[in-house]
Amino acid sequence: MTLAALLVAAFLAALGGTFAARRYALRMRLLDEPGARRSHSVATPRGGGIAIAGTWLLAWCLMSMMLDTPWVLAASVAGGVALVGGIGWMDDHRHVAPRDRLAVHAVAAAWLALAVWQVGAPAWCALVALVAVLVLVNVWNFMDGIDGLAASQAAIAASAYAWLGEGPGLVAAAAVLAAAALGFLPLNAPRARIFMGDVGSGTLGYVLAVLFTLSMVESRTAPAHWPVLLLPISAFLIDSSLTLLRRMVKRERWWTPHVTHAYQRLASHAGRHWPVSAGYGVWSVCVTLVGVGMWSSPPALTMGLLVGCCVTGALVWRWSGGLAADSTDVMDE
Repeated sequence: MTLAALLVAAFLAALGGTFAARRYALRMRLLDEPGARRSHSVATPRGGGIAIAGTWLLAWCLMSMMLDTPWVLAASVAGGVALVGGIGWMDDHRHVAPRDRLAVHAVAAAWLALAVWQVGAPAWCALVALVAVLVLVNVWNFMDGIDGLAASQAAIAASAYAWLGEGPGLVAAAAVLAAAALGFLPLNAPRARIFMGDVGSGTLGYVLAVLFTLSMVESRTAPAHWPVLLLPISAFLIDSSLTLLRRMVKRERWWTPHVTHAYQRLASHAGRHWPVSAGYGVWSVCVTLVGVGMWSSPPALTMGLLVGCCVTGALVWRWSGGLAADSTDVMDE
């Protein structure tokens, strides 16, 4: 099977799976109702991300066999998707306590870290894998709040890792994630007919953590250039980390739903979702293109680029704080 055929199959599988997930959600009454801590105004089915999770997991198992991926790595990644996606699927059906979700995420993170270490990567790469899973799974959950945002950002980031990837397995795994996320988007943007739910956001965060880690493990580029790998996910990292810090400083219940992220404030100000999702997409594409162009530049320029992006992102985040300050919800189109 060629990569092109695999990508077409992944797109169609995710698209068809999302339609099926929507019918299932409507039948089971799995609906996100509007509320003061929600960013939508109509009841919407959830759990559509099961199509992304299932598509990518099946493709990963197929690719692992075709490319002779070390069994310990193949098993840990597949198991991690099953764990993170599974607990998310449960939460989409009935509430699961945050500590229980975090415990499952920690098991998946530790399993991946152990596998990375066992395939010969340095111990610090295993630590990166552990932290990356815990951070990105929750970041994608935090940032999955308006139509098209989480899936489009995942597609862009996965495309970037496919572009920068140096091994055929990594390139294929990243490209398939991008194709699966794009297959979900027609029913999620510009106006959502289904949300991906925790099963989708958790899976996207976990797989992106895998791709981020493997991009470093397999890279033949000097470690000083690896910060460039943060650029495709910089929009989400900046928004979520600064918002989390602000809520913790103000002693708010930071783990509960809210509408104080920059993307939520911007969407409230715009009165619709798609311009904000598009704006985040433009940011991610632009910084990724610049990062790719500087992949082999002197380390000082690479770090300067990263710092410049962080400062710019922080300024945008701060500016958004003055928008819709008194708004309690975000209207859909």
